Amino acid sequence: MRIRRKVLAAVSSLALAAAMLAGCSTSSGDAVAATPAAVTSTVDGTQNAAAVLAADKEVHSAGSDEAGVTGTITLTGASATSGAEGVTVDGNTVTITAAGTYTISGELAGQIVVNAPDATVTLILDGAAITSTDRAAIAATEVKELVVQLAAGSANTLADTTSYATDADVDAALFSAGDLTVNGDGKLTVTGNANDAIAAKDGLLIESGTISVTAKDDGIRGKDYVVVTGGTITVTAGGDGIKADNDEDTERGYVSVSAGTITVTSGGDGVDAATDVVVTGGTITVTSGGGLASAASLAADVSAKGLKSGVITVLEGGTVAVNAADDAVHSDGAIHLNGAKVTVGSGDDGVHAEGQLIVDAGSVTVASAVEGLEAAQIVLNDGSVSVTTSDDGVNATSSSSSSSSEPSVTVNGGTLVINADGDGLDSNGTASITGGTVVVNGPEGNGNGALDVDATFTISGGILLAAGSSGMAVTPDAESAQAWLSATVDSAIPAGTTIQITDSDGTVVGTFTTSKSTQNITYSSPAVKPGGKYTISTGGTASGTVTGGLAASGTLGSATQVATVTAGSAPAGGGRGFGRR
Repeated sequence: MRIRRKVLAAVSSLALAAAMLAGCSTSSGDAVAATPAAVTSTVDGTQNAAAVLAADKEVHSAGSDEAGVTGTITLTGASATSGAEGVTVDGNTVTITAAGTYTISGELAGQIVVNAPDATVTLILDGAAITSTDRAAIAATEVKELVVQLAAGSANTLADTTSYATDADVDAALFSAGDLTVNGDGKLTVTGNANDAIAAKDGLLIESGTISVTAKDDGIRGKDYVVVTGGTITVTAGGDGIKADNDEDTERGYVSVSAGTITVTSGGDGVDAATDVVVTGGTITVTSGGGLASAASLAADVSAKGLKSGVITVLEGGTVAVNAADDAVHSDGAIHLNGAKVTVGSGDDGVHAEGQLIVDAGSVTVASAVEGLEAAQIVLNDGSVSVTTSDDGVNATSSSSSSSSEPSVTVNGGTLVINADGDGLDSNGTASITGGTVVVNGPEGNGNGALDVDATFTISGGILLAAGSSGMAVTPDAESAQAWLSATVDSAIPAGTTIQITDSDGTVVGTFTTSKSTQNITYSSPAVKPGGKYTISTGGTASGTVTGGLAASGTLGSATQVATVTAGSAPAGGGRGFGRR
């Protein structure tokens, strides 16, 4: 089993960068005890979904090979009838004490109790409506596994009391002290009036069915894990939407989604895992804390993140859409964006990791946020990233005193488009571009810059176009392997203007259309030669594919010259700025 939390405190920043360049990898070794929260920022962010899940507790298999009792339970309002062995009826309480499969139909103002230690009990709900005014609707207090199967074409409802004792063990409308599986082709509506709607003290597996839950606190909670492999799930929760909360075991406390459609509206976090969040398929839509429009009114002690993990989040497939008052995608450790289509809006950060944030595949769109991507180390190897922010677009910063690695932004490939009112690409440490395409539509105000790098900033490949204000203009280092140019014009160029960059022969080497008022342009591509003379002109035409305003080609036409520059020479009045954090 691979080490699930790879502590990198002794690794130098150079070694870390080399590991990131190597791409996805896994480590092997013996299982380790839970790592203190202080070092979760050192989690290996290159782990893929298979590696993370391989180290997590194996998901239970639904049902059991031993058939046990087979019988029916007919609910009759204030009581029930059944001829099945292992079933007793006492007033409005139905108790099951033997392994087996029981088909339940009718209405009950009472409770079904499963008290079958070490047994697997399957309840086939076929038009069952169970409402309790003083307890849970279904309470499996002693069981190895409870399977709730929804009969095809059936509609079933469960609702519980409005209050539980503070020390109550059973505190959800549908509760299992062991593993819990929900499957079938019917419908299930669960109302948790006092606390949670569906809860399992061990693992919770949802395979199929149309499931709608409403809860005063958490909607769907499994202590060891919540695994969704299918179904249509709608959650409305005053607390967290879907939650796995075992924080005492590194193999438990995870949420995994491989298929199905999930819609969550939560007052707290949408999906909250003590350890890992892994998405390899399906569709997840989350609105947490009222969404980004409610960020200003969010209480200081409320966590209303979209997807939150304590160790690592891996989004490797499927579609994820989040509207969050707090961070849209957040991890106390690492985030690996490795193939999912992710679209988020946030009242704080779009995507935030305390340690590494690595993008290897897929697409990430931060439609609106205060900051777009924020982490200690940010690496883009492939994929497509687009961010629109009121502050920094991409911000490498370390908020953990345990992290010994310098903040860094590394772009090795893919596409990164930034539209920021604060700093565009901001590193409170180093920055490196070796490939890919980076387009920064930076700020209009001189208090920030399109580029803001505190330490070394090198470019050795790819394309960089950064446009913004001139007061804090930052350029790559003179020692960079690929040449660059930077021009500050006398008068700001209005939004919607096409800018042509031509070499001394009049050949267009770059064409860009501004999205806002611009006074500085920094550009690097293989077409820019060291020490070459370049002219900046406004006008002409852009053609071909456009990426964030950067066109594949352009024609000078009757464009007007506004500046001339020498590659490798920084304009006067610029310099290195300082990040917000």
